[in-house]
Amino acid sequence: MIEARGIVQSVEGRPVLNNLSCSFQKGRMYGIIGPNGVGKSTLLHLLSGVEQPKQGEVLLNGRSIYSFPRKQLARQMAVLQQSGLPPVGFSVREVVSMGRYPFQNWLGNEEHDSETTIDEALTAMGLRELEHRKMDQLSGGERQRVALAKLMAQEPSIILLDEPTTYLDIGFQVQLLDTVRAWQRERKLTVIAVLHDLNLASLYCDELVVLHRGTVAAAGTPQAVLTSALIEQVYETVTAVIEHPLTGTPQIMLQPNSNK
Repeated sequence: MIEARGIVQSVEGRPVLNNLSCSFQKGRMYGIIGPNGVGKSTLLHLLSGVEQPKQGEVLLNGRSIYSFPRKQLARQMAVLQQSGLPPVGFSVREVVSMGRYPFQNWLGNEEHDSETTIDEALTAMGLRELEHRKMDQLSGGERQRVALAKLMAQEPSIILLDEPTTYLDIGFQVQLLDTVRAWQRERKLTVIAVLHDLNLASLYCDELVVLHRGTVAAAGTPQAVLTSALIEQVYETVTAVIEHPLTGTPQIMLQPNSNK
């Protein structure tokens, strides 16, 4: 379990999170949602241990996340940053194999052969035909898929995703989130994803955490959280909420302002 307690944090002198508390249970997929600038990525950075809060604490299985050596933490947790991977001169396969770093000794060797793990990650993200291509020859969407394959090769029990569908068209958005969801269920992973698209968050997440004015405005299942009243309160826009015809999950329909 990951737990944030009484988090206070600022970004470039601007207060962002104010006495925020939330928790994430093993084997569930969570979506962190809320308007721009509300601190979603900041919270994710704190949960990953990359940043420390001004006040409060982040606990991993009851222990301060900042007490873990980085390599030990990386054996449990993997992070996909919003910026994705830079267009460096390594091949796709070389980048995916970097996900095995937490398990390597100082000579770069592993106790067990990891080639099968790397192959499976490449296949899952549809990258086998691109595995020898250099990263600087890929589109932004292809690099995003490589970044996720690298996470899969890392074999974590906790995955943090910061806007994972950035740069992806709707087909690859569905492919990526289908892959993450199947992977999460198969291995009982904890997945925490910052998502802008409320409909995708509703379709794929077991629970949602809504950030507003520095704290948690609501948390729970998509059915409990995604109401017209809450969306109007948090996003300051009027919507209609309907059920998805196949899944029954809430889907957001925007309403244009007829007075404009």
